[in-house]
Order: sequence, then structure tokens, then C-alpha cells
Amino acid sequence: MKVLVATNNPGKIEGAKQAFQKYFNNIQIEGISVSSDVGDQPINEEILQGAKNRVKNLKEYAINNNIEADFYVSSEAGITDLLGEWIAINAIVIEDSEGLQSVGTSQGFPIPDKYIDEIKETELGKVMDKIFSGKELGKGKGGISYLTKDEVSRIDLTRNAFIMALTKHINGEIW
Repeated sequence: MKVLVATNNPGKIEGAKQAFQKYFNNIQIEGISVSSDVGDQPINEEILQGAKNRVKNLKEYAINNNIEADFYVSSEAGITDLLGEWIAINAIVIEDSEGLQSVGTSQGFPIPDKYIDEIKETELGKVMDKIFSGKELGKGKGGISYLTKDEVSRIDLTRNAFIMALTKHINGEIW
């Protein structure tokens, strides 16, 4: 089974791989970087829109390059205050070769208000790198690993979000 992931980010690719391996055998994962067509720091509705755009752009790339896949998937991280507090989440979109699309999200974690303006001007990953003196934390364990004292990694958040989106594909009979 071939899964195309709309990124070259190793943490997101590993999260997708771990999720798909829970339900399918012989998984082949390939990361291909495509645009989200939203800002560098997605906010609120842009998070899901960015994930949907990545899947659309990934499918177009695959068609133009004669690449066939069973699943086209994406993960878009962003910040939202739609629940009344600023939190960071990942939105996942999974589309199978038949066009069945599903979405899922990760657990959210709070963002200190004092960093929101800086995050909006740059992006969460850059601010996390600055706070924790890291370099590209978002491509590895993520800032969440520092915030949780290594209890939860970015891979964990991404894997679980992919599992949430996969529920529609592994339980198709109820949809």
C-alpha cells in the first residue's frame, strides 16, 4: 500500500507511518513537499484549509508525475483560539484513491498569551526554537516534548491525529 504524505518533515512522515502501520500491512510512505496555500503560521480555519490544500496539491503533483497511491495525506499545524484560549493543534486530511476524504485533529496544547503576537508574525516552531534554544524542533520531537518533559512528542501528536482521521477509512461501513 502506497501512502503519499504532503511534506518532507520527518516527524510528520513518521507519525503518518506509525498510524497507518497500526491498520494496514506493507506500507510504503513517500513524502513530497507541496504548498498549503495558506500563511506560514496558519490560524483558526486556515489550519484545516491548509491541510485540504496540501492534499489537493499532492494529488495534482502525483497525476502530473504519474505516481499512483492508495492514500494522499497531509498534516497542517497551527494555532487556534476558537475554543476561547490559544492552543496549538494539527489538522489531518486523508483522502483515498476513491476520493473518500476524512479529517482528524491532534490533542491541543496551550500557548502562553505573551507569545501569540510573535507567533503570528513568524510561526510557532521558530518561537519554540527560541524559547527552548533548539533548532528545528518541529522536525523532531517538537517543542511539545519540552513542554511535557518528554512525555509527548510531535510524532505522538501527529500519529494520534492520523489515527483520528483514519477512523473513517477503517470503519467505512458506518459511513
